[in-house]
Amino acid sequence: MNRTKKLILISMLSAISFVLMFLKFPLPFMPPYLTIDFSDVPALIGLFTVGPAGAVLIELIKNLLNFATNPVEPVGPAANFIAGASFVLTAYYAGSRNKWAGLVAATLVMTLVMSLMNYFVLLPLYGMITNLTDITNNLKAIVSASIIPFNIIKGLIVSIIFMLIFRPLLPVIEKRFK
Repeated sequence: MNRTKKLILISMLSAISFVLMFLKFPLPFMPPYLTIDFSDVPALIGLFTVGPAGAVLIELIKNLLNFATNPVEPVGPAANFIAGASFVLTAYYAGSRNKWAGLVAATLVMTLVMSLMNYFVLLPLYGMITNLTDITNNLKAIVSASIIPFNIIKGLIVSIIFMLIFRPLLPVIEKRFK
C-alpha cells in the first residue's frame, strides 16, 4: 500500500472512530463517566491494514478531535488515548500468530495500564481539576471496583465486534487499497 493510500485509510478510519465516540453507553453497575464506545474498532482495523503506527495515529486523531469539540476536561481524552494505544499495540505484538490471543492479551494489558494510570495519575488529576476530594480518598476502591472490571468488559466487547466485522471487511479493504 503506498503512502497516499495509507494516509487516506488512516484519515477515514480516524473520522469513523471519532463519530463512533458519540455512540456510547454507560454500564448499569459502573460510574457514569465510564462509558463503552466502539471507537477502538476502526483503530484495530487500521492496525491490521496499515500497521501499529497508523493505529496509534488513528487513536491520537480521534482523541484530538474529541478534545477539540469538547474541551471541558482533558483527562477523558488522555485516558482514552492511553487505553486505545496500549490496546492496539499489545494486539499487534501479541497477536502476530493468533488474533484472538492478541486481543485477550491486549485486554489484559489495557486493564493493567489503565489501572496503574488511573491510580497514580488520571484519577488524582481528575479529582484535582473537578475539586472532588472523594476521588483521591477512594482510589483503591474506584480502581478495583470500577476501572478493572470496566476495562475487561470494554476490551472483550471491542474484541468481539472487531472479530465479527474484520474477516468480511478485509477483502473489501484489500481490494480498494491495493
